[in-house]
Amino acid sequence: MNKSKLLVALIAGMAFSLPAAAKMYKWVDDKGITHYGETIPPEFANKGRAELSKDGRVVKKEGALTPEERRAKEQADARKHDSEEATLEQKRRDNALINTYSNVKEIDLARSRNLQQLDARINSVNSQVKMASDNLLGLQNESDGFTKAGKKIPASLQEDLQESRARLAKLQQDLEKSRAEKAAVEARYDADKVRYRELTGK
Repeated sequence: MNKSKLLVALIAGMAFSLPAAAKMYKWVDDKGITHYGETIPPEFANKGRAELSKDGRVVKKEGALTPEERRAKEQADARKHDSEEATLEQKRRDNALINTYSNVKEIDLARSRNLQQLDARINSVNSQVKMASDNLLGLQNESDGFTKAGKKIPASLQEDLQESRARLAKLQQDLEKSRAEKAAVEARYDADKVRYRELTGK
């Protein structure tokens, strides 16, 4: 038996030993050596390759991808991966939703508890904003008094003004952050209620 027939017989033997759904591939590495296997190594995925039948004959041949084709394939693979990840994440969220709540009322109760905590935080920050605003107003009035009298504003007062403005700005940022968090919580629980009804029919 010559080498070519021996190679075909060897490939056929390998193919018949595979599960019915398995495929056999042939590819050439960078050194020109031909390889056979059920999967193509990632580093050769974009190079020329051939799919073999059970008797070792080529049934499908694909040439090396151009740079544009390779980029398109990578983008398509990335989109497919993102889509699969999103599907898995949705399944995890759905399972958690069903396992956490027995009915919609429980979702409403959890929503109320979370919003109460956020409202308490918002009220606290609001009080601090008012005190900081009053303090800044007092410092500004004091500073205006020196200016009207034609006197130089003391360095200590200037520092107090700067610190007061910075504190008020920080508190206002915290207030906006808390309000945005409250809106996000409301939206999340509203979405959970809609999804829960879709999943359970309740």
